[in-house]
Amino acid sequence: MKIMNSDHPAAVWVRKLVLPVMLIAVWQFWASTLPTGSPAPAPLKVLQTLGDLLSTGSLLSATVQSLGRVVLGFAMASLLGIALGLMMGASQAVRENLDPIIESFRPIAPMAILPIAILWLGTGTPTALAIVAYASFFPVIINTVHGVSRVDRKLVLAARTMGISRWTVLTRVVLPGALPSILLGTRLAMGVAWTAIIAAELAVGAKSGGGGSGGIGQMMFVFYAYNIDLNAIVVCMAVVGVVALLIDQLFRLVEKRLIPWKA
Repeated sequence: MKIMNSDHPAAVWVRKLVLPVMLIAVWQFWASTLPTGSPAPAPLKVLQTLGDLLSTGSLLSATVQSLGRVVLGFAMASLLGIALGLMMGASQAVRENLDPIIESFRPIAPMAILPIAILWLGTGTPTALAIVAYASFFPVIINTVHGVSRVDRKLVLAARTMGISRWTVLTRVVLPGALPSILLGTRLAMGVAWTAIIAAELAVGAKSGGGGSGGIGQMMFVFYAYNIDLNAIVVCMAVVGVVALLIDQLFRLVEKRLIPWKA
């Protein structure tokens, strides 16, 4: 009988699933010992609630709405962060002027600016976008500056000696050299963005009394504040985790395609 190689993809997945399956089994056993009618979440109840939410389409709609905000806010932050990061990395004067401002704002948590964002932008999508963009901006710009600073200066000087323009040097020498660090920054930023949108939607939902921005974060708030449905909250938590995992895997795949020498 042929024994499956431990490095076979199927074997790898089996190893990854063993611990989660064991934890779920223990969870289900613990839930079965509770009195009948207990509100405590249980795997079977969570699965049933998942089916109900999928059948109504509300879970998918809320997840897509949150993802749309994350992608848009992340895109805005990435464009600005990469552009400023390239400028700061390429110019000492720009870096000296912008670095104190960036480092002053970076320690401020995204949720700390939520009250100002709500006062300025209301309790709708603009506030959620502002929180996401703010949260994801700093990993992008810091890693971009770091990547540019690590580019071999001999390559830049050689290109300049041959009469190549600054723009060409930036796009053909500096940007490719800094790409690994930039991709790392965007990957970290997307993770932070997904975390921030859930927290922002939860907070905005609390401020607006359950109305307002929508999204899976606000769906969690409604289940907590109005329905007190712990199984539905666990479903939302599981969806948040699975989506985060899929996003990270997507960024890893893109990184392997763009910089295969790091694989």
